[in-house]
Amino acid sequence: MSFTDLFESGEHKRNIGHFASIVSMAAADGALNADEEKMLRRFARKLDIDEPEYDQVLKTPNKYPINPPNDANRRLERMHDLFEIIFADHEIDDNERTLIVKYAIGLGYTEVLAAKLIKRSIEIYQGGLDMEDYRYLLNKE
Repeated sequence: MSFTDLFESGEHKRNIGHFASIVSMAAADGALNADEEKMLRRFARKLDIDEPEYDQVLKTPNKYPINPPNDANRRLERMHDLFEIIFADHEIDDNERTLIVKYAIGLGYTEVLAAKLIKRSIEIYQGGLDMEDYRYLLNKE
């Protein structure tokens, strides 16, 4: 097995762990709705999860550990993925909030940073932007 194969295998394991976390989030508020299933399929393609892996993760998402990426941008991207699935039904419940905190800490954020990131992300996803943030996002390329 080459060094490249080892890297790809490790990356794939991280992707499966991330996908399992997304599935846990999607199922946190009960049965999956059509929007959540559509997003799960999209994330599976994005993360290179094949059909047998997809089915296995859906059956037992808690079986897979969180394998955090070393890169801060990748960690933030993973948090963004989770917020997309959480807000597929346009709301966040207490169970989802608890899971996202655990996941953020599992990714390597401190409790303080996780709380700030989650609070701000919820404000953004719920449309609670102030004028300064709105202007910033509009002008950002």
